[in-house]
Amino acid sequence: MRIEAIANARLASGVRNRVVVAVSGGPDSTALLIALHESGHDLVAAHYDHALREGSDAVARQVAALCERLGVRLIAERRSEPLAKGSLQAAARALRYAFLDRARAESGADVVALAHTADDLVEGVVLHLLRGCGLAGFRGMPAQRGHYVRPFLNVWKSDVREFLKVRRVVPHEDPANLDTRFARVHARLQILQALERDRPGIKTRFHAAALAAAGWQEAAEQAASGPLSRKRLRSMQEPAAVEALKLLYTGAGGATPGLSRTHLEAMLRMVAPGRGGRGVDLPGGLRFRIVGDHMEVVASQRPAVRLPHLEVRGCPGCDDGQAAHLRAGLQLRVGFRRPGLRLRPAGGRGSRKLQDIFVDARVPREERDGWPLVFAGEKLAWVPGLAVDADLAPIPGQKVLHVAIAPMPARLGHKVVRLETPKALEEI
Repeated sequence: MRIEAIANARLASGVRNRVVVAVSGGPDSTALLIALHESGHDLVAAHYDHALREGSDAVARQVAALCERLGVRLIAERRSEPLAKGSLQAAARALRYAFLDRARAESGADVVALAHTADDLVEGVVLHLLRGCGLAGFRGMPAQRGHYVRPFLNVWKSDVREFLKVRRVVPHEDPANLDTRFARVHARLQILQALERDRPGIKTRFHAAALAAAGWQEAAEQAASGPLSRKRLRSMQEPAAVEALKLLYTGAGGATPGLSRTHLEAMLRMVAPGRGGRGVDLPGGLRFRIVGDHMEVVASQRPAVRLPHLEVRGCPGCDDGQAAHLRAGLQLRVGFRRPGLRLRPAGGRGSRKLQDIFVDARVPREERDGWPLVFAGEKLAWVPGLAVDADLAPIPGQKVLHVAIAPMPARLGHKVVRLETPKALEEI
């Protein structure tokens, strides 16, 4: 199949409007731009000049000339801000993808097409294997992630060069592609070439295995979609369970990819039977925790707690499950937990520590310090949503206080908790 037909087939599903093509000026992206143009797509080219090498401005002019000849609009930008510290390639990639997102927004495009080829897919698999990876790593780069698509993952670089040769197009050759100090170049020119000499055809076998892994990964992702509970996650095969946790993380605003194998293993260990309220800190200021059978990813640092408003009035008798009924004449105030607090829950036996009440109710550790409490003087009178002190409950025949706070902690185990009306009140 001709490479323009392959590219067009990859983009045919779900793309109805404009496509941004990321064009570096190299062979692969140049061929992708021309192939999609010949296929009749509505295109916008996007070129980002990292300004890292002498002559990069000449490459930008070459890309502009090609776009002008094809009649394709070009959005171009040259780096003007310092690179972030750390890996040069990672910093450059972050700036490039931020630019591509801006180009997509500016042009109103459906997707951004990247020119990664079958060779790039195999190289990525080798790099992942060297670092140690699971199913998702063995598939290499996915054909689509969000609004980024890779139409050339079934096209080899040799096919790209033949495509350009027939059209007499001479692309820019980046000298960095020969620098074996870069891990990807080392894998391409040394590891894979050595493997190919010893086992001819191994690149195509790697490619076929990666495509198969991509299919298994897609099945795992589908199995992981839908409502998620600890019980359901334990019933999944591990690849699907891992994808479910990744979806939970990204759904809370986590970056993709953002979780290491260490993070995922810690999260899986937490899914085993045990008490809720525990957690695992994740990148991006997020935290994974389990409350009862429910799993969630929340912000690690909770916002500053604002003291709730206390509402107190007389009550002739009602069944308001979001309020407490206490005896009249108490001087009430709102506060938060401190060491040594106890109360004797109405309907229970004996005195209990506040800590034990929280644990039994599966209130996450992160929420306990911000859980509002109602005191009568220094005595703990009411833990909203959880317990009323029996010593301060209404006495039959005497006046009753209807006590409520706003906002009310309406979540306990992710369902609204209704307080039982004290029997003493029912008798009034």
